[in-house]
Amino acid sequence: MQLFDEFLKEVSNLELLTDESFLEDFSHDESLTLQPEAPLAVIFPKNEEEVIAIARAANKYKIPLTPRGAGSGMSGACAPRNSVVVAFEKFNQIIEIDTFNHVAVVEPGVRLFELDQALLPFGLFYPVYPGELSATIGGNISTNAGGMRAIKYGVTRNHVLSLRAVLIDGSVIQSGGKLLKSSVGYDLTQLIIGSEGTLGLITQAVLKLSPRLAVSQGLLSAFPTLEKLAATVPMLLAKSIGPSVCEYIDNLTLDAITASANLQLGISQEIKNKTEAYLLLSLESNSHDHLEALTEYAGEILEKAGASDTFVLSPSQTESLISAREKAFYVAKAAGATDIIDVVVPRSEMAPFLREVAKIAEKYGVLIPGCGHIGDGNVHLALFAQDSTLVKKVMTEVLELGILKGGAISGEHGIGTEKRQYFLTLEQPSRLNVLRAIKKAFDPEGLLNPGHLI
Repeated sequence: MQLFDEFLKEVSNLELLTDESFLEDFSHDESLTLQPEAPLAVIFPKNEEEVIAIARAANKYKIPLTPRGAGSGMSGACAPRNSVVVAFEKFNQIIEIDTFNHVAVVEPGVRLFELDQALLPFGLFYPVYPGELSATIGGNISTNAGGMRAIKYGVTRNHVLSLRAVLIDGSVIQSGGKLLKSSVGYDLTQLIIGSEGTLGLITQAVLKLSPRLAVSQGLLSAFPTLEKLAATVPMLLAKSIGPSVCEYIDNLTLDAITASANLQLGISQEIKNKTEAYLLLSLESNSHDHLEALTEYAGEILEKAGASDTFVLSPSQTESLISAREKAFYVAKAAGATDIIDVVVPRSEMAPFLREVAKIAEKYGVLIPGCGHIGDGNVHLALFAQDSTLVKKVMTEVLELGILKGGAISGEHGIGTEKRQYFLTLEQPSRLNVLRAIKKAFDPEGLLNPGHLI
């Protein structure tokens, strides 16, 4: 521990936490399967200069670092592994809101709800909406967070124009700028997004903003089959309906999340009995008249597509149902779920994928209910299976099935520590070799977030 003691001396002027009674709070995120491990220490940098000092000291004494935002991830991406946690929660200033270029310049510890409130007076918003609004911008960038609005606005990588990051040797790189396009060599911004803190420590981001539309309308349609529900999505998009939210929720999950939220939607038992899944839409506009026309047009499409019924939700019902959908993970966790599945497949493969998942569940005698962003093919399923060996078998088959359907084993939660075993087993060896080479170029000693991703 001599090297660690020397490291602590070198960063002793920074805000440090070494008391074992408090370290447990930084040992985990929201992953269901993670085995928590207390960090060696926690450091709270407040500016880029302090991050540089931390990186240089870590590189000098070969001390691994694990960057952390709010700890709201679901794959163990910020879980320490014999490492010092660099907690960015106090490095959290909104540096600039540029209304001419429609961008915000922010530090990594800014939380989504803080940015949203700051943008409100300008009629702008940051569209990435992963559900947990206490999440930080740095954490979102590290995992390429997505969420319900991805169908209309895209995911994190579609909204990050520029990054500053500190490398393990203490040098600083800046990529991009307040630019919507660039053709200058490798795109380091996109390389760092989704890298889960394994390449560098993010210290600043330039985010692309969008106009905040004035009015919205929620719709909930009941469908007798997943196939009919899935076929509706391209019809809606082809007719330029442009929903900002487009979610599927299976029958069991809708009952669970509405009961948990004490939300009454007025769906009759007759409709429930003949419904396999529901389609939740949110339409938006700057005009009440235009929104009304959009709603009517969408209703016609839904009816032609085979919806048994469509409920026009009140503003409070829409807000409550979207909020309940966001909390589906916590409902599943409270019910005893043993793992979470975050597969993404092409939209056309979503219904076939879910049919095959149902067969896997039946084969092993387990329960796999769920919901997801059907607009972009991102499936969120909860696995209920108590035996750890069985969990691994089911997870492997489901994730492999996703790849065979042309998809990937994570749409937005990332790999972290908890999906790493599946990633290394199922991913193409040639791609893994390239990723390892990139990692070595950025971090030759493997000191940044060890035990994660690669």
